[in-house]
Amino acid sequence: MMSDTETHLKQHYIGGKWVDSQGGKLHEVINPATEEAASTVILGSAADVDAAVAAAKEAFKSFSQTTREERLALLDRIVEEYKKRGPDLAKSMASEMGAPVSFAGTAQVGAGIGGFLGTIAALKDFSFTEKYHAGVLAYEPIGVVGMITPWNWPLNQIALKVAPALAAGNTMILKPSEECPGNAVIFAEILDAAGVPPGVFNLVQGDGPTVGNAISSHPGIEMVSFTGSTRAGILVAKAAADTVKRVHQELGGKSPNIVLPDADLETVLPPTVQGVLVNTGQSCIAPTRILVHKDREAEAVGVIKAMFDGTAVGDPQAEGGHIGPVVNKAQFDKIQGLIQSAIDEGATLETGGTGLPSNVNRGYYIKPTVFSGVTRNMRIANEEVFGPVATVMAYGDLDEAVDIANDTEYGLSAVISGDPAKAAAIAPKLRAGMVAVNAWGPGPGAAFGGYKASGNGREGGLLGLKDFMEVKSISGLPA
Repeated sequence: MMSDTETHLKQHYIGGKWVDSQGGKLHEVINPATEEAASTVILGSAADVDAAVAAAKEAFKSFSQTTREERLALLDRIVEEYKKRGPDLAKSMASEMGAPVSFAGTAQVGAGIGGFLGTIAALKDFSFTEKYHAGVLAYEPIGVVGMITPWNWPLNQIALKVAPALAAGNTMILKPSEECPGNAVIFAEILDAAGVPPGVFNLVQGDGPTVGNAISSHPGIEMVSFTGSTRAGILVAKAAADTVKRVHQELGGKSPNIVLPDADLETVLPPTVQGVLVNTGQSCIAPTRILVHKDREAEAVGVIKAMFDGTAVGDPQAEGGHIGPVVNKAQFDKIQGLIQSAIDEGATLETGGTGLPSNVNRGYYIKPTVFSGVTRNMRIANEEVFGPVATVMAYGDLDEAVDIANDTEYGLSAVISGDPAKAAAIAPKLRAGMVAVNAWGPGPGAAFGGYKASGNGREGGLLGLKDFMEVKSISGLPA
């Protein structure tokens, strides 16, 4: 007998009900550890998106008029229901995208809760009106929001869109990644159990070319919020242009880690270089370009190599601190090609390399890999790897380090490893939306988003809430 979640994977959640697709087709989701089917999901149609938009537009009439207190109560109920489903969410992500179950149950599940808690804190203190010299600025719901989310930190990305959209009084249609759809089904079950009114949140499963494009181009959707590759984000923006909707994007990254010349490498490198290994390197902010002073390259390589050699690779269903496979064969093949390109272009392979780790004979596992002697013209210094691969690059002085750091089409995140007082002078020179000192990711409640080809807009906290709202200027009111 199928569980509710298995049944719901073959349906959409529209207007507060689980419904069959109008013309969709079934798709097998492959377990990246076994290369066998993990689940079966429906890939929906443009007609399914039309139905979800109709439900969301109807629900907007009333939900947009709810009070701050009503929305806070709803968000609190969602967090309580979410916590109950933590183990289910972890198992789903382990089987569909290969996040080891211990990591999935803590970091992946926790990131989703964090997105809601950050929004709740922002909403409590939010001023829906601001006085200025000529009148009042009012922050209002934008309308129906389309959301397209990726597979790498799936609950984090869903929460960073759904929570502020709800807090702002919007209604929404979510299209999660077809690579990892099960957690989104459980998330919809959580929202249903929490009493989200019918039509406020709608889930339409599908792929980018069909459902993603239907959302991006739909005249009934006022905003599309997309997280994924820069290539796909450009297609979303082009599809959205004809209907002049707001386009909100969190795209690719190629983050540098500037290691200061006098840094204590044994102390500062582990917490920052860890970001290349966490989630098997599948993080848009992974600080893969490790920039070290030329006199300390060998010393830095020793510390980094020891970390990578000490990282176990294994079964996502087993408890423990190991890393799992990458999400699918296409990603595996791309990463293998980038590793080979670095070898061919003359980088020094310090550990790892191509092929499967010695302890596995199937699955999309990557050897934790470190290269030194990487120069900025190499493919691996320019293309997002999205795997556990670190590249060590040497600099002569800090001006050159900043120049190398900024020499990328991306501008999502940057890391500085070393004395925070010295880092304070360098942070303003980095063309990135986030700079973290002695950590690989931003602090809690920080605005998440980037410069250049890394996207438009911000997620999380106050700025994340404002990005899901319209601004109305009202003048001529009584004093």
